[in-house]
Amino acid sequence: MNIRANILLRVYLSFGLIVLFAVAVLIRLCDVQFVEGHKWRAMADSLSTKYINVEAARGNIYSNDGSLLATSIPEYELRMDMYAGGIADSEVFDSKVDSLALRLSQFFKDKTPKEYSRYLRSARRDSARYLLIKRKVGYQELKTIRTFPLYNVGKYTGGLIAVQQNKRIKPFKYLAARTIGYKNENVSNGVGLEGAYGEYINGESGKRLVQRISGGVWMPVNDEAEVAPKEGADIISTIDINMQDLAQSALEKQLKISDADHGTVILMEVTTGEVRAVANYTRVKEGVYEEKFNYAIGGSQDPGSTFKLASYMALLEDNKVDTNTMVATGDGYYRIPGHTIKDSHGGIGTVTVMKAFEQSANTAVAKLVNAAYQDNPSQFTDHLYDIHMNERLGLQIPGETKPVIKNPSFKSWNKNMTLPQMAYGYEMQITPLQMLTFYNAIANDGKYIAPIFVKEIRRLGNPIEQFRARVISERVCSEKTVKKLQAMLESVVTKGTGKQMGSPLYRVAGKTGTAQVADGNKGYKAKKSYQASFCGYFPADKPKYSIMVAINGPKNGYYGAAVAGPVFKEIADRIYASDMEMYNDIPNHLVGNTKAPEAKVGESKAVKKIYKALGIKALYADRSVSGIDTNNGVPYEEHAAVKGVMPDVKGMGLKDALYLLGNAGLKTRVKGGGKVIAQSIPAGNRIGRGLLVQLELQ
Repeated sequence: MNIRANILLRVYLSFGLIVLFAVAVLIRLCDVQFVEGHKWRAMADSLSTKYINVEAARGNIYSNDGSLLATSIPEYELRMDMYAGGIADSEVFDSKVDSLALRLSQFFKDKTPKEYSRYLRSARRDSARYLLIKRKVGYQELKTIRTFPLYNVGKYTGGLIAVQQNKRIKPFKYLAARTIGYKNENVSNGVGLEGAYGEYINGESGKRLVQRISGGVWMPVNDEAEVAPKEGADIISTIDINMQDLAQSALEKQLKISDADHGTVILMEVTTGEVRAVANYTRVKEGVYEEKFNYAIGGSQDPGSTFKLASYMALLEDNKVDTNTMVATGDGYYRIPGHTIKDSHGGIGTVTVMKAFEQSANTAVAKLVNAAYQDNPSQFTDHLYDIHMNERLGLQIPGETKPVIKNPSFKSWNKNMTLPQMAYGYEMQITPLQMLTFYNAIANDGKYIAPIFVKEIRRLGNPIEQFRARVISERVCSEKTVKKLQAMLESVVTKGTGKQMGSPLYRVAGKTGTAQVADGNKGYKAKKSYQASFCGYFPADKPKYSIMVAINGPKNGYYGAAVAGPVFKEIADRIYASDMEMYNDIPNHLVGNTKAPEAKVGESKAVKKIYKALGIKALYADRSVSGIDTNNGVPYEEHAAVKGVMPDVKGMGLKDALYLLGNAGLKTRVKGGGKVIAQSIPAGNRIGRGLLVQLELQ
């Protein structure tokens, strides 16, 4: 072989070896990428870990009477590691997977046993380490699921992974929903108390180590968090759940009767400024109302006649008029340049200021204010500014609209029209709560305080912060003027437009309001819409609660007394009937009676409360006493129910009897009404659960 051929042979041989090596590398790359890729990717993922935040359980929100308004409960997302320690053995898995599928199917009722079995077996073949089983599982459900086949192999070896999340619930559902509020990702600061006190309620997040597995899913490395989250603090609100329920039901009923667009009710305690109830309803369809917007703090508009109280305050304080000053209403029209002010009920002639206020005469207050302050309108508006009525109340919850009360420096001030229009509640913007706060100041002998919704913050049951109403102004006017205004408000109910809000049992003070609502840029000349309102307090001689009712867009009537009045009266009557502190001064009804009042046998706490309210001393005895002196009190015996023994329910009302018999495990059949006079199973007999007892009432 010549030299040239020898060289070529070597070159071809070297080239061939290089090609073979390249092919081998390519084959190996393909094998690693496509054949063994799952294995190596899983290994790479297993080396990737990080810490994530673990959400803390948010604090509870309580009502003033201790009822739970909002709380967090644990909710779980169930996952499964198909190769966890206890089920890594295929024999164990295969022997129990069908039993697990059957139990899951029976429990969740969303798939057949065969579908669950196929789902689990397929995930096993794919070496799934974080298979989704179910979302939104409760704690009691989780306890049951942990007993299922495979999952009961062991706490950490059964393959079940429960990822805890916190679900916010409101036990009373729609009661005080807007006041309680909510927190979600779409609202940066939240709504209501949930948003305003988020820094307390939210708590502190914990830390959990997670590991990335195949598919980019992050799986917890340990069952417990490395850094435990710290639960949020609890909020004690001023809301009374019973009053809230009453306010919402009364408002919703009246909205349906009047076929209104929306409405609000606010109930506040006079001396403390604590808001006991806030109801807001919006019509979503015919006859259906829901809480969509907090009109109480955000619904700013012309207040109408309820503002006349502030106008008369200025007139009285500046000695421009007195309650017996005569004012001419004429034919019910008062003409000013560019506008005519009229009385909705027509002219009432020449009357006193007191009478004009009772009958809500627009012409009277417009004339008086215009005549007194036309040359110096700032003297009138300064009264409102001096008591900060033009400022926000600085509420504990977000969303309050800033009031708009004009003064002569405003560009929109009209020297002919603005002052007399303001006198009866137009050319301004005030929310219902801002108006109520002013009325509350009059009820509170002139002390102007900002309403509060939260009275205390607690952590682990211990108070960490307490709140009291902020004093806006120590006195809105002189004591002399306050007394006159109080008399005028009470006179509205006894003699004027608010007669139907009166009660023979207690005294009421307040003012009706009917305001035409402007339709955006179209003004008041468009299709007429009204706000009917009533603002007042009770009992007038010793004010405890103040109430504002405002109903917008009523179709069946629009006067404040007819539309808003019934809501005020229903709330006031029901509260008065349930608050014995209000009528402790009623004369003793037992005077002259020789027989002590008869009382049903029943729950001891309630009986003692009634005795105390009536000023009757309860005498206590046990069964060993044969006779009791009843001259100075009512005999009273404590009876404790004995397990397995028929209780004596004779003399009880049905509610108490059913409570005792239900706790004893008995079924009950009832005949008649009144109190129990006979029971089919005699007291003292041995009983078992499920027995039927018949009660006869008379």
